[in-house]
Amino acid sequence: MSDSYIAIDWGSTHLRAWLYRRGQCVESLQLPYGVSRLAEQTARDVFDKHIAPWREQEAIPVVMAGMIGSDAGWQPVPYLACPVSLHELSARLFDVAKNVWIVPGVKTERNVMRGEETQLLGAMQLSPAGCYVMPGTHSKWVQVAGGAVNGFETAMTGELHYILMNHSLIGKGLPEQQDDSAAFADGVSSGLESPALINKLFTARAARVLGDLPPESVSEWLSGLLIGAEVATLREDIRQVTLVGGASLCRRYRTALSQSAIEVSEIAGDTAFQQGIRSILNARR
Repeated sequence: MSDSYIAIDWGSTHLRAWLYRRGQCVESLQLPYGVSRLAEQTARDVFDKHIAPWREQEAIPVVMAGMIGSDAGWQPVPYLACPVSLHELSARLFDVAKNVWIVPGVKTERNVMRGEETQLLGAMQLSPAGCYVMPGTHSKWVQVAGGAVNGFETAMTGELHYILMNHSLIGKGLPEQQDDSAAFADGVSSGLESPALINKLFTARAARVLGDLPPESVSEWLSGLLIGAEVATLREDIRQVTLVGGASLCRRYRTALSQSAIEVSEIAGDTAFQQGIRSILNARR
């Protein structure tokens, strides 16, 4: 294959794409056309309108990862079962058009991931580790040994925060939320102390009503509580992790992990994703 290709991270809410020419990224785009936001369009319609123009002169390879491979995306793509070496991804790409492929997801008996496997492949090459934590709407804690993914857990931390702030009494009637590192740290401590949230979530409202928590800091405290509870639940026997994700969210997880005496390193999610795509394409040469 040439050093010209298109890498696409196509999730539930957004599509992000990068055009590479001779190994250099020369153009990129981000669109609000995740597979849950296609409306009257199909995934192929979006591809033909926004991605295909990059291929007018040449049908350069396109590799897509994420929810585009789900039953809500372009075409359902089978999962690879754990334990699995991610080096198998290049041989298991799913063909949906000429030189256009979707990366398969990964599954266990009770868990699934799509998109993270490509980030993981890149992260494993750039920052080898035994455990990767991938913060997000549905955070992943992934166990790796001998170059293979042995298993992983999912925490719906980001989605739960969104639901509680936007569709529950906790977020009702609040002013615009502000950054508050002290409120976040206090929430983390509460979550780490007791991850059983059923009797703690209402504190996000009660503390505000009673004047113990500024109304504009509820989101920060709740974020800390949920992340702290996630770390407390999934940290068992873990002493070192590599975070893979965006800088802002990784910073929050670093705070909670550090309070748990877990050594933390970090790699940007986009950097890991791009390395994963390059690795997949190089393996097909």
